[in-house]
Amino acid sequence: MKISTLMSYSSGYIGATNEIVEMEKAGLDVVWIPEAYSFDAVSAMGYMAAKTDRVTIASGILNIYSRTPTLLAMTAAGIDALSEGRCMLGLGASGPQVIEGFHGIPYDAPMTRIREIVEICRMVWRREEKLVYNGKKYHFPIPADQGTGLGIPLKIINHPYREEIPIALATLGEKSVEMTAEIADAWLPAFFMPEGADAIWGKALARGNAKRDVARAPLDIYAGGSVAIGEGLESYRDMARPGIALYVGGMGAKEKNFYNQVFRKYGYEEEAEAIQTLYLSGRKSEAEAAIPQSYLDATSLIGSEGFVRDRLQVLQESGVTSLNIAFLGTTTEERVRNCDALRNLLEKI
Repeated sequence: MKISTLMSYSSGYIGATNEIVEMEKAGLDVVWIPEAYSFDAVSAMGYMAAKTDRVTIASGILNIYSRTPTLLAMTAAGIDALSEGRCMLGLGASGPQVIEGFHGIPYDAPMTRIREIVEICRMVWRREEKLVYNGKKYHFPIPADQGTGLGIPLKIINHPYREEIPIALATLGEKSVEMTAEIADAWLPAFFMPEGADAIWGKALARGNAKRDVARAPLDIYAGGSVAIGEGLESYRDMARPGIALYVGGMGAKEKNFYNQVFRKYGYEEEAEAIQTLYLSGRKSEAEAAIPQSYLDATSLIGSEGFVRDRLQVLQESGVTSLNIAFLGTTTEERVRNCDALRNLLEKI
């Protein structure tokens, strides 16, 4: 199994990149570069390409609204060339709070847009002919009555390093997960609990896989949790509480919080309601305390080597093919040690 992690930008891009350089030596395979509404991810991806030698550099994620489809294709092709074939384009819909509130763009038709963007990116990278595309949301060139009428079909000037750059989709809803299994190279789900994942997404994944191009490799599914390997570390699982409370309780509008909906589908309906109510009323500590211990235990790789080995097997049995990990520790050295310990453990399985 590949090991991936989300780059932290709490210490700034340079400090976070230096930590990834050390993790690469310890066995890290993929780094996800976040964006949200912070500094842009693309700048960090370029810097990461210059500082690393082996890791795949994935956007984690770029929203589908604030860049045109062709700019997304150009950006991925540029990072792929800089890194000599180590780019993965991670895309997602984000949410209306960010898209409309920060980017000033209407949040509409996310699934249609994602599907068309994936098609357009692959057309640009293949560079077989000048880009002509007429979809429901995107047109290249745009119709003459929507502009000056001077637009002409073009193809990307440079020859991409690869004609096929992997595309990962961060999706949660049933229909969007089905689409992911049909068209994407990788899936980046949030709050993946192996014991309940099949009940939520199993049928959607099966329907999507049934429509998948047989020439495309099987869908790579990234999930895992926080990692700290050693005896007497069970209390470390509580370190995940603030992040879970933020997403389940405070991310998105009360009636349109996709993470809260997933939490409910796992069977934690009362807990999800309580977490959200407490968080939105400003009682964040109480919201964190309301997160069930059983969820923390089932979504972490924190504990003895035997416990972590067992959880890795459960993840594999649930369909996970690559790990998405948050390495715990108060220093870079401690987090790198946990990365090294995980790699060594995987080699024994």
